[in-house]
Amino acid sequence: MFGTKKIALDKALYERIARVAAQAGYPSAQQFVVHVLEQQVRHLEEDKDEEEVKKRLEGLGYID
Repeated sequence: MFGTKKIALDKALYERIARVAAQAGYPSAQQFVVHVLEQQVRHLEEDKDEEEVKKRLEGLGYID
Protein backbone atom coordinates (compact mmCIF):
# COMPACT_ATOMS: atom_id res chain seq x y z
CA MET A 1 0.00 0.00 0.00
CA PHE A 2 1.26 3.45 -0.84
CA GLY A 3 1.57 5.91 2.02
CA THR A 4 1.08 3.43 4.83
CA LYS A 5 2.25 3.69 8.43
CA LYS A 6 3.24 0.83 10.68
CA ILE A 7 1.99 0.19 14.20
CA ALA A 8 3.27 -2.28 16.76
CA LEU A 9 0.96 -4.95 18.14
CA ASP A 10 1.52 -7.44 20.90
CA LYS A 11 2.27 -10.83 19.34
CA ALA A 12 -0.64 -12.53 21.12
CA LEU A 13 -3.05 -9.85 19.91
CA TYR A 14 -1.78 -10.15 16.34
CA GLU A 15 -2.27 -13.91 16.44
CA ARG A 16 -5.85 -13.45 17.64
CA ILE A 17 -6.48 -10.90 14.90
CA ALA A 18 -5.01 -13.19 12.24
CA ARG A 19 -7.18 -16.08 13.43
CA VAL A 20 -10.38 -14.01 13.47
CA ALA A 21 -9.56 -12.45 10.10
CA ALA A 22 -9.13 -15.88 8.52
CA GLN A 23 -12.37 -17.14 10.08
CA ALA A 24 -14.21 -14.09 8.74
CA GLY A 25 -12.83 -14.65 5.24
CA TYR A 26 -10.44 -11.71 5.05
CA PRO A 27 -7.43 -12.30 2.80
CA SER A 28 -5.07 -10.90 5.44
CA ALA A 29 -4.94 -9.68 9.01
CA GLN A 30 -3.96 -6.26 7.67
CA GLN A 31 -7.13 -5.93 5.61
CA PHE A 32 -9.20 -7.02 8.60
CA VAL A 33 -7.55 -4.44 10.87
CA VAL A 34 -8.01 -1.66 8.31
CA HIS A 35 -11.69 -2.56 7.93
CA VAL A 36 -12.31 -2.66 11.69
CA LEU A 37 -10.48 0.62 12.27
CA GLU A 38 -12.36 2.36 9.44
CA GLN A 39 -15.68 1.24 10.95
CA GLN A 40 -14.71 2.39 14.45
CA VAL A 41 -13.44 5.78 13.28
CA ARG A 42 -16.61 6.33 11.23
CA HIS A 43 -18.72 5.42 14.28
CA LEU A 44 -16.82 7.83 16.53
CA GLU A 45 -17.08 10.62 13.96
CA GLU A 46 -20.84 10.06 13.65
CA ASP A 47 -21.24 10.21 17.44
CA LYS A 48 -19.31 13.48 17.51
CA ASP A 49 -21.43 14.92 14.68
CA GLU A 50 -24.66 13.90 16.43
CA GLU A 51 -23.52 15.55 19.67
CA GLU A 52 -22.65 18.77 17.82
CA VAL A 53 -26.08 18.84 16.15
CA LYS A 54 -27.78 18.21 19.50
CA LYS A 55 -25.85 21.08 21.11
CA ARG A 56 -26.79 23.42 18.25
CA LEU A 57 -30.47 22.49 18.51
CA GLU A 58 -30.38 22.99 22.29
CA GLY A 59 -28.71 26.37 21.80
CA LEU A 60 -31.44 27.39 19.37
CA GLY A 61 -34.12 26.26 21.83
CA TYR A 62 -35.49 23.47 19.63
CA ILE A 63 -34.80 20.76 22.22
CA ASP A 64 -34.24 20.70 25.97
